[in-house]
Amino acid sequence: MSLIVKVGKAGKRFLKTYVLPPAVHHLSYTRRIERVKTTRRICAMTFDDGPMDLPAAPDRFDGRSLTDILLDTLGEFNARGTFDVVGDTSDNYPDRAGKLGSAAWGGLKYDHYPDIHRDDRGGAVHNDRLIRRILAEGHQITDHGYRHIIFGKKNIVYGKRVTLGSFDAAAADIARLRDYLREHYGYTVTMARPPHYVDRIGDGFTSYDVYDRLGCQYMAASFDGAGWLPSAAGDADAALEAEVNAMVAPMQAALEQDPDFFCGQIIFQKDGYNMAKRTPVAWGLRRQLELLRTYGYQVVTVDELLAESPFADVGREDPLLETLRALAEQRAVAYSDNTVRLDRAMTAGELAMLLAPREEALRRRWEAIRQAGKSQHAYCGALAWCAEQGLIAAGTAPDAPLTALPEGLFAPVQDFTRRSVYGAYQGL
Repeated sequence: MSLIVKVGKAGKRFLKTYVLPPAVHHLSYTRRIERVKTTRRICAMTFDDGPMDLPAAPDRFDGRSLTDILLDTLGEFNARGTFDVVGDTSDNYPDRAGKLGSAAWGGLKYDHYPDIHRDDRGGAVHNDRLIRRILAEGHQITDHGYRHIIFGKKNIVYGKRVTLGSFDAAAADIARLRDYLREHYGYTVTMARPPHYVDRIGDGFTSYDVYDRLGCQYMAASFDGAGWLPSAAGDADAALEAEVNAMVAPMQAALEQDPDFFCGQIIFQKDGYNMAKRTPVAWGLRRQLELLRTYGYQVVTVDELLAESPFADVGREDPLLETLRALAEQRAVAYSDNTVRLDRAMTAGELAMLLAPREEALRRRWEAIRQAGKSQHAYCGALAWCAEQGLIAAGTAPDAPLTALPEGLFAPVQDFTRRSVYGAYQGL
């Protein structure tokens, strides 16, 4: 099964690169943040599925919990991690374990962290001490779902899985963990990652709609730390060493080819067992951090990366950065892939997203989805509001070229590129 996962990932990359048409991205309040633009040697590491109050496997740390081991290691390197935690999977029954080494090793119908029938040793609800330690040591916490149930179907790998299946159910699950962290720790979650990166919910909505409702950003990653995949090499010790090497060798190769490769990147890791119930991250993390330190990198939280720049293609050197940063607090100025594309001509739909209040644009679009029972254009709610206000003519196509700007809201512009329009906007 792990081979199926690896082949599936490779096949998906091939299709996206050589076969399928380029993905179409629209302006979005929720941005999929994989990396940010910076020339500084800073990067982030995210750790999914914890906290885990069980020992590393094999246990060579005198019984210390895996999350403690990761925190100890990060502390030695003055590194700050981003822990993408779950709430509690103990209600994910009845269920039984799948085949060891498969994606369903911990459960056929649901996920169980840190392991099936060991749910009481994982998740935020059962690990007050670990959550408090994470926060006290300056790390970030993000929302990976209270019960870690996938939003919608993923048939090839998780065809037997129970899904949340609706916008309201997915939003409630994410909000449940968000509210728990706020009520128990006074901590405000700013980012979330959907379980297994499944975005389509099945009722016309996606994870982006869920995060729009909750006001958080979509935390993705640009580099796979690889410790979650098992190796079949030799005996258990040989397999563990192969798994640790698989975490380090790609990183080393990337840095040897380009020492600035990891500037602004987000690296994916796992705070838990891999599919073979081993924890190569307990050893591989140290080797990764040693390598990054050799090249002059500092590992920071994702929030700290976003303080450098919120966007993938606009950095500190751009004079419009702070204007865009302020606009993005209230309007959708970046595409769902977190690019701004300042030299691109603005469309009528993109202008509508700049002018319409966020709450109005979202409410109207969600109402249209519920009425139609299927997805609607990302700009439909904003265009409807702008038409009512007389700012854009009713019936204007979202992709129509922009030829004029509403009077009184903009300084004069030389052209209708996105750079010019954003720079001239005076409405907020």
